[in-house]
Amino acid sequence: LNLTLYDQEGEVFGRPEQVELDIIIKNGLTIVCELKSSIDKAGMYVFGRKAEFYAKNQNRVVDRKIVISPMVDERAIPVAKSLGIETYSYADMVVS
Repeated sequence: LNLTLYDQEGEVFGRPEQVELDIIIKNGLTIVCELKSSIDKAGMYVFGRKAEFYAKNQNRVVDRKIVISPMVDERAIPVAKSLGIETYSYADMVVS
């Protein structure tokens, strides 16, 4: 499900803006997913804020946060781990 929400308070980008998310609901789990050609440290922080915004805005628990990208900057990996974000190089590597 591709979802577009409006962040009136600017929680995600620091100013009011639309927030686009890919949401997967499977077996009762809510998964927020980001598919990117590449992602760096700043992009990982933005994705973390997007997931938090979705949880707060929709009053849902996000069970998993997943980034799928063939090029993840090595400096983004510790950020992902600290934010509880799983990283995968290919979509078929994601474990259910």
